[in-house]
Amino acid sequence: MSIITRFAPSPTGDLHIGSVRTALYCWLFAKKNHGKMILRIEDTDLERSTKESVNVILNGLTWLNLMWDEGPFFQTQRFARYTEIAEQMLTNNQAYYCSCSKERLENLRTKQLEAKQKPKYDGLCREKNLKKSPSASYVVRFKNPLTGYVEFDDLVRGKVKISNTELDDLILLRSDGSPTYNFTVVIDDFDMKITDIIRGEDHISNTPKQINLLTALDAPIPNYAHIPMILGADGSRLSKRHGASSVLEYEKMGILPHALINYLARLGWSHKDQEIFSIEELINFFDIKTVHKSAAIFNLDKLLWLNHHYIANGDINALIKPLKNQFLELGIDLDLEQNQNKADINKIINLQRKRVKTLQAMAIESTCFYQDHINITKEDLENLQNNLKNNQQITASLNALLVELKILTIWDATSIHTVLKNIAEKFNLKFSEIAIPLRIFTTGKNQTPSIDQVLELIGKQQVLTRITKGLNICVSEGL
Repeated sequence: MSIITRFAPSPTGDLHIGSVRTALYCWLFAKKNHGKMILRIEDTDLERSTKESVNVILNGLTWLNLMWDEGPFFQTQRFARYTEIAEQMLTNNQAYYCSCSKERLENLRTKQLEAKQKPKYDGLCREKNLKKSPSASYVVRFKNPLTGYVEFDDLVRGKVKISNTELDDLILLRSDGSPTYNFTVVIDDFDMKITDIIRGEDHISNTPKQINLLTALDAPIPNYAHIPMILGADGSRLSKRHGASSVLEYEKMGILPHALINYLARLGWSHKDQEIFSIEELINFFDIKTVHKSAAIFNLDKLLWLNHHYIANGDINALIKPLKNQFLELGIDLDLEQNQNKADINKIINLQRKRVKTLQAMAIESTCFYQDHINITKEDLENLQNNLKNNQQITASLNALLVELKILTIWDATSIHTVLKNIAEKFNLKFSEIAIPLRIFTTGKNQTPSIDQVLELIGKQQVLTRITKGLNICVSEGL
């Protein structure tokens, strides 16, 4: 039998990290078993479901390359099917009309809680054999078995056994005719021939109800795997204070999709002591039965460590497009002609890739290669003042450097380094004593990659202009 999994998010907000990990495990399980993953959008919450949230789901999965094999299917397009099955169950005496008012149900719940009982419907209308009437308000309830147990072997948690006396006669159709979550899920899983359901542990209380519904429909029972939650470092539920709330925020941060996939795969699962995985290795090694039973702890530093690894060691061609997007966020379009004639993006990546943890940081650290003007801050001036007052030879050395750079015929890092070294020796200075003010003049930053490589990429004319401007500021400020 072919393995079929499904990822079934609700489009009522952002696509969170926990949901993405669920999608990843479904995808890996399907690929591992040469099966397929279906994408189903569970949008029956008409008030909260939005098209924007649907787009976030589709865009997030596409960015991560977790491509579904069928779908997306929308539950709102299947209401006729749900109504058909509900009517079938009414005919077969597997469901019944219930006319209990909201007030009665609330009073019932209050009394049960006061008596320290589990709140559940008391079955008042179960045997009344009510008929639907246009003059009254009804819901359709499932006749849950009154005796026996529901048992299933969870692929992560092991054997689970629940008494039917603990379960409710759950509502299938609301009074307005709309279907409920547990009902739609069961019909969809049945119709779509889902063999394995991988989802968060918060759904485990729904599983016995859904198994009873599937049994009533004489449908096959899928395998279930309920994966633990992801918690913040403080042990609380994962929230925005622990990291980005939406998967697409990680893209904006400059996280690479492979890094996030690698991190989420290891967030609750392991293969020996291996940390770095290719996609092929993840598919080959992944086993849903070895997913940890305890909650996983989200660690942003670990994600950034992985991201740095893939930036520093990955295919440079895979970094170009996302880095260009990071520059666009900073207002720099590298596809414009004036920027195409400036620093080569491949050289920028090679220069910065060992230094940064995100592509966002790489873009921010590299704006100097595309700016026409460098702003020197008050803090920079104070740092300069300290350096220049401690050694007045620095100003003279920078003026001499400017002269030497003007006549330099070969503009590359090696030639620039030779000039800088010679000037430092001539004025009896450390190399860094020239490099620090030079960095500030040409990049506006105190720290950069190797200054000779930076100057090469900025270009001769821009370097000369920026050094001249910097020296003029020194004169005007009396440094």
